[in-house]
Amino acid sequence: MSTPVHSWGRLSAAPHDVHSLGDRHRMAETLVRHTPGVAFGNGRSYGDVGLNPGGHLWKTGQLDHFIEFDDASGLLRCEAGTLLRDIQQLAVPRGWILPVTPGTQLVTVGGAIANDVHGKNHHVLGSFGDHVRSLTLVRTTGESIVCGPDVQPEWLAATVGGLGLTGVIAEATLQLRRIASPWLDTETTPYGNLDEFFALADAAEARWEHTVSWIDCLSGRGKGIFMSANPAPPQNREMPGAHRRSMPFTPPISLVNRLTLRPFNLAYYQLQKFKAGRGVAHYEPFFYPLDNLLEWNRMYGPQGFYQFQSVVPRDVGRDAVAAMLQAIERSGKGSFLAVLKTFGDRQAVGMLSFPRPGVTLALDFPNQGHATLKLLAGLDAIVREAGGRIYPAKDARMPRDLFESGYPRLGEFLPFRDPGISSGLSRRLIGS
Repeated sequence: MSTPVHSWGRLSAAPHDVHSLGDRHRMAETLVRHTPGVAFGNGRSYGDVGLNPGGHLWKTGQLDHFIEFDDASGLLRCEAGTLLRDIQQLAVPRGWILPVTPGTQLVTVGGAIANDVHGKNHHVLGSFGDHVRSLTLVRTTGESIVCGPDVQPEWLAATVGGLGLTGVIAEATLQLRRIASPWLDTETTPYGNLDEFFALADAAEARWEHTVSWIDCLSGRGKGIFMSANPAPPQNREMPGAHRRSMPFTPPISLVNRLTLRPFNLAYYQLQKFKAGRGVAHYEPFFYPLDNLLEWNRMYGPQGFYQFQSVVPRDVGRDAVAAMLQAIERSGKGSFLAVLKTFGDRQAVGMLSFPRPGVTLALDFPNQGHATLKLLAGLDAIVREAGGRIYPAKDARMPRDLFESGYPRLGEFLPFRDPGISSGLSRRLIGS
């Protein structure tokens, strides 16, 4: 029986034949019988990397068990459907934490590996794949492959950032990081233009582990708020309570529009400017600011939204980002959730990993049909000319030529593909 399934961007809800994987020791039976398909974790990818419209979908949510945790070494072995949130809840009270996490902890371990997610500390600790010590991959042929940095490392390199196309990850062993407390020393700094941002970013990399900025993409100058943090010692502070709310319904039109966006951006800038200076924050609101508003993706209305995240080389980064901001301003559209940050000079583990040395800009745009696609095509052209790439985990419409030019190791990756795995993204960008 077909079930409508959408990704986080809510651009469509295509029918899928959904199969739950509940036993990692027997999951090969389901994969062999129901192909072609693709794994689906917690549905936090924005586009079609985890969708297979009209075909089979293998849900991994029931593969959520901890298998083994060594409190002395910080090695955690768990099933691939385990949420990062559950790992943090297990590890942080014991003095450990995930070294790298994205902007939400409501993603699965398998999804974090398949998309080689990054956080605010790439210049210090790289991306998620840098901390995978081993994983077990189940293929649609029934074969199981165990790989890691020292065991079949070529399979690890293909699977980290491999978009779920090399097999289904059954379990993984992760190296956690020792911490003294769940608190962070923070600094908030307003900036008035892109030159100020790059000066702050260059200076901060030597002093701060976590760096990120929000940018007002409608300001014309590229003003924003730069945020930095370092792990802090234990604090005599009350732990923050969970004040989670949910977007209760999908409004008939996007709440992010011409009338609301400029006031939103102005209010946010002024509020954060008022908070400028040093402070102390718990890791959850700093790392995952949107996780307390469940189903926030509904605010974009019934047509959903596109996320666009690119990375361009550092030497052309200022000009490329300025060109993108100018294109957005000319379009009159804009984004409230606009994030600008730098990646460190590190080589990624994965053949198709998104992070690379440079500058990354992430933006959300309500889906307004042709007008939105025209704007995104213009941003594509800027990224293409700069020699950059687009993040597949957040993509629903990247042109194939930009994928191929942005990921020069694609030819090296293709021999590792599982022939029984296919997704909307793979058919769009690879052809099958």
